[in-house]
Amino acid sequence: MDLQLDNAHVLITGGSKGIGLACAQAFLAEGARVSLVSRQAEHLERACQLLGKQGPASHVATFAADLSDPGQAEQALRMAEAHFGPLDVLVNSAGAARRTPAQELQPQDYRDAMNAKFFTYVNTMTPASHQMRARGKGCIVNVIGAGGKVASPSHLPGGAANAALMLVTAGLAASLGPQGIRVNAVNPGSTHTDRLAGGLEAMARTQGITAQQALDELCRKIPLGRIAEPAEVAQTVVFLASAAASYITGVTVSMDGGATPMI
Repeated sequence: MDLQLDNAHVLITGGSKGIGLACAQAFLAEGARVSLVSRQAEHLERACQLLGKQGPASHVATFAADLSDPGQAEQALRMAEAHFGPLDVLVNSAGAARRTPAQELQPQDYRDAMNAKFFTYVNTMTPASHQMRARGKGCIVNVIGAGGKVASPSHLPGGAANAALMLVTAGLAASLGPQGIRVNAVNPGSTHTDRLAGGLEAMARTQGITAQQALDELCRKIPLGRIAEPAEVAQTVVFLASAAASYITGVTVSMDGGATPMI
């Protein structure tokens, strides 16, 4: 199937590792040009070296920015467009709220979570959507997380930020659809990334068990019997960004292996 992503300009926030890096690999495989944005220049350099083994180095550019700062987010977008031209696809995968057991939470934890996840996405979506609106086309895919639908005692601030992002995704889809812009989201459940270890430690502290026991318990609750791989999430992101999903907008795709049956 031709996804019509050849030579498309895709900007991926949080693209230096985890799901964001897997998305970069998947888009490059489709012939896209990829701009990666992350806070740490050294992480971006490692990602660029890895991606360079898979395709033309000329198809990858990196930009270091703290996306919780709206000025830096807009500057990163401007630099990316100066390098590769107008943006066709924005994939938000940056930022994550720290997992903290409910009994340890303080009000500042909720503020930090919104700044780490909600505002990093909003700060990038806002200027990107303005550029796309001017051109009359574009696509945004937000990698959010299952915690926005199911309250977890160890992920309440992050879950609240995720829930807010799902609402913004649906609202922007309705608002930007007439301008030819699609906005969708993917809600991964537990996924094999560096962030998983921190989440398991918080779960373990909450339940008084080891991290391995927490992982085993997690897998037992998933009908498919395992947690997701980043590449599996990335393939869904690529589909939603492609011409194959041209009539899909305002949707949040759940990817938790069937752990939470819902309609």
